[in-house]
Amino acid sequence: MGSPLPPRESGQYIAERSQDVSVEEGGVERVAEMLYNLRHSDSLTARSWKKANPLAPSHNSDQAFNWVFVVDTMNFSFWPESESQQCEVTYKGITYTGYMTLCAAISRAMDEGIPITEPKYFSQMSVQELAHILRSDNETPMPMLEERHQVLTEGGRVLLEHGGSFRSFINPAGNDALKMVELIVEKIPSYRDEATYEGKRVSFYKRAQILVADLWGIMEARGEGDIINIDRLTMFADYRVPQALVYLGVLRYSDALMQALKNGELLTSGDREEVEIRGCSIWSVELIKERFCKLVQERDTQTCSINSAIIDFYLWPYAKQHHKEMAHIPIHHTRCVYY
Repeated sequence: MGSPLPPRESGQYIAERSQDVSVEEGGVERVAEMLYNLRHSDSLTARSWKKANPLAPSHNSDQAFNWVFVVDTMNFSFWPESESQQCEVTYKGITYTGYMTLCAAISRAMDEGIPITEPKYFSQMSVQELAHILRSDNETPMPMLEERHQVLTEGGRVLLEHGGSFRSFINPAGNDALKMVELIVEKIPSYRDEATYEGKRVSFYKRAQILVADLWGIMEARGEGDIINIDRLTMFADYRVPQALVYLGVLRYSDALMQALKNGELLTSGDREEVEIRGCSIWSVELIKERFCKLVQERDTQTCSINSAIIDFYLWPYAKQHHKEMAHIPIHHTRCVYY
């Protein structure tokens, strides 16, 4: 079947054929306008990354690069079986849930002297060691512990084969975001986030793209963080941002899909509906970006510098901040290592 379509082209291909998810032009216009009104704020800059990732280490070290790698290699499937059964990690007096439990657990391990950001360590750590590092405050453990162990040790072995750090591994890509994603997907199996849809191989590469974008974010787009082609990345197709896109009127689910999700039906990675949710999310953010840039050019006669990663950096915290208002919109539940 050949190589899969890249994420952007995959999003367009899926959106043009989607049966149960549609991209709403009116919602695209409204969100582009909403972002346009924020165009002078830090919310739409690389600096917003640090605000959303307050536990990330200082940007000027190998440790920072490896921290990003460790976190994003395990950055998947944080949703709880029920809202009353959330994995929680308290760090420096603050109790975290979701993705931030992972960041807090890694920070706690570093404070305890565990070399969790060293590939020599995490490439051969035991499941029990990782279970200790990711331990919860309560009786609800972090989901998919064995899968997290498998992908982290696998990733660590790859880094050891390529210079022993994420910085050395990524160096051959020459600060090119697209080449970085290609390298990550080629060398590390758990990052191959692909599916088949309507006879074509498609890709989403959520974790590979967010790994590159997080590297860019932790460096605040300076020095080694001055990554070219960052504007060619798409949004990071997960389960939280699609919920926000439905809430904002950008995506619309069919009645059948909405009812299935409200009934708590699980979607398998690669299911048609799951692929449509993720693909339409990618394409809708591309359209929002396009519309936003048109507004900047028409109204301000300026060149637009926003990219889809920054839009995602805005929408993901937005979804977390407005979770009560959008509680009536179900997130789709898929247990997999891709998101």
